[in-house]
Amino acid sequence: MSESPEGVIYLDHAATTPTRPEVVEAMAPFMNDRFGNPSGSHVVARSAVNAMDEAREVIAGIIGAEPGDVIFTSGGTEADNHAITGGLPSRSGVPICSAVEHHAVLDVVEALGGRTVAVDSQCRVSIDSLKAALDETGEETSIVSVMLANNEVGTINDLGPIADLVAEYSPQERRIPLHTDAVQAAAWLDLRAAASRADLISVSAHKLGGPKGIGALVVRKGTPIRPMILGGGQERGRRSGTPSVAAIVGFATALRMVDSERDLVTERVIGLRRRFIDGLSESIDEIVATIDDARTVPGTCHVCFEGADSESLLLLFESAGLVASAGSSCSSGASEPSHVLSAMSVADKLRDGAIRFSIGHGTTEDDIERAVDLIPGAVSRARAFFS
Repeated sequence: MSESPEGVIYLDHAATTPTRPEVVEAMAPFMNDRFGNPSGSHVVARSAVNAMDEAREVIAGIIGAEPGDVIFTSGGTEADNHAITGGLPSRSGVPICSAVEHHAVLDVVEALGGRTVAVDSQCRVSIDSLKAALDETGEETSIVSVMLANNEVGTINDLGPIADLVAEYSPQERRIPLHTDAVQAAAWLDLRAAASRADLISVSAHKLGGPKGIGALVVRKGTPIRPMILGGGQERGRRSGTPSVAAIVGFATALRMVDSERDLVTERVIGLRRRFIDGLSESIDEIVATIDDARTVPGTCHVCFEGADSESLLLLFESAGLVASAGSSCSSGASEPSHVLSAMSVADKLRDGAIRFSIGHGTTEDDIERAVDLIPGAVSRARAFFS
């Protein structure tokens, strides 16, 4: 059965996912009897501490880190900000990131006077462009940030060659840290392998069936980090504030479920995505898949409907009972063009009608069949308005 509300076909899982029932069940005790503040020392507090410790071990193991590497945050945005700045005061030097990063990285890099590097037409980071940026900044480079999976088009980056290049440019006395925003990747990729070369990793629970408002920054041993939020000295002095034990337990539960189900869910979702793309291609002319789907995370399907505009398409889809997005959920409704599609040099006539459909673990075959049936009519109407 679909988990979408009131029969809506929900194809916006890259924006957020429904919280799994098992996650809600795991969180419930920590909003009732086990309500303790883990910063305390009495028996009620110790119950909360034990739950946090167990959750931290689960999350660290699935990401491929040590429990002490995990800093709990309010989500991916805070984790990204903390990684790029290095905390307070910000680390000195020049940060570098790809031109297609989430704004939680890109805006911080720009605010700190950093550099961006180009991507190719498939949204993969250009090694030549990264090398040129490192040549320019040299030993002044403070950090390099490359997202593991793009939040808009879904492209997966291989961090191996990027890490090798960053290591070549690291001064003898220190290693330039490599950060990866793995917020979109964590639901689909085994981070133990895919993010193994990153020194800092950002993850967020609500992208994989967990609650909103909780995430983590993984900081591997030997990577310098200062606190960005000061106060009570929680998280071993690296992130102050009373932690939400319920959310942390929910995060760990969701990540454990994703990890245990990954192979089966991936196989099923790839099949649903193929049925979706084939169905639309059979019914709609001048539809372009932005990325070769073999290069993307399984759940993301980014397409461009030539001769239509995204805003009209989304309104017509919603009126027919389907929701998707025009790109990053953080920029939906904004008037400026997608910085991701611009960096990929996608033609204006295609960018106008760009839509991100994203499938999740709860998407059903019926959802896909209904979507394939209703989208062609909506596209025809949007094209009539746009022409």
